[in-house]
Order: sequence, then C-alpha cells, then structure tokens
Amino acid sequence: MINKTKFLAVAILSAGILSLSQNAFAGNTAEQVVTYEVQAINELSVSAGTATLTVNSATAGSAPNVATDTTTSYAITTNETNRKITGALSANMPTGVVLSATLAAPTGATSGGKLALSTTAADLVTGVATLNESGKGISYELSATSAAGVVPSATKTVTLTITAG
Repeated sequence: MINKTKFLAVAILSAGILSLSQNAFAGNTAEQVVTYEVQAINELSVSAGTATLTVNSATAGSAPNVATDTTTSYAITTNETNRKITGALSANMPTGVVLSATLAAPTGATSGGKLALSTTAADLVTGVATLNESGKGISYELSATSAAGVVPSATKTVTLTITAG
C-alpha cells in the first residue's frame, strides 16, 4: 500500500512538474495580426480669429485708400495630393466694397494671388500635396469706391477650406 501511495504521489508530482514546464516553455515567439489604416487628413488653421480693416482716407481726386492686414497666417497638414485651398465669405460685401485675400503658397503649391472674395469659393491656393507647414502668410485687402458711401462697421466670416482640385 505504501508503494501504491508513493507511486501515486510521484505520479501526481511528475504530472504537476510537466504541466508547469509546458507553460514555462510555451514558445519563444508569438504572432499577432495588426490591422492598420491611415485615413485622409486635411487640416487647416489660422493664427487669429479676427482681422480688422478700415478704409478711412484718400488722396484728393482719387479713390479711397486701400486698407490691408497682413498680421495673420495659416497652417496646413494634408496627406493627400491634388488639393486646393478655397476661400468664401459668409455673405457678399456691400456694393462698392471689395474684400480680397492673398494666401502664401506652401511648398510645391501655387498661390492664386489677390482674389476678391464672395459667397462663391475662390481658389486661393492650388496644387497642394502631402505636406505640413505653418506660418504661411494671409493678406487681406479692403477697397471701397466713393460711391459705396459710408459703410458702418460690420463683420463677414471668411471660410478657408481644403478640397479636391
């Protein structure tokens, strides 16, 4: 009986050791499937929420002087090609008053130059592709004819958008 008990004890102890050694030596490598994706990224920001332009002088016999603001800039990140930056106003300007914008082009792109803004999107920068840049200049220009008369202070929202193009 003692032999059976010893045999049983040795068998249980051996089984336990073997099961521990299997876990301890399960393998020195493991594999895992990783699913990944990089989605389209098109981000645009401006350095300030406001720009102020006031037409308040003229040379006698000439149209009112143009007001300019070059204090703001923009930053852009895109991982797509064939992009452009458009600009549009929230509402059209009053008759005889024109708000124009010029955006400095990031590397490899082309600025549209000074373009009058309206509710119809204007192509301010074209040929934008896979880049991230900041500190790109924005210049706003406000011009008015004498026929515009006195125009009280008002605001328009300029919306800059990265789009296909």
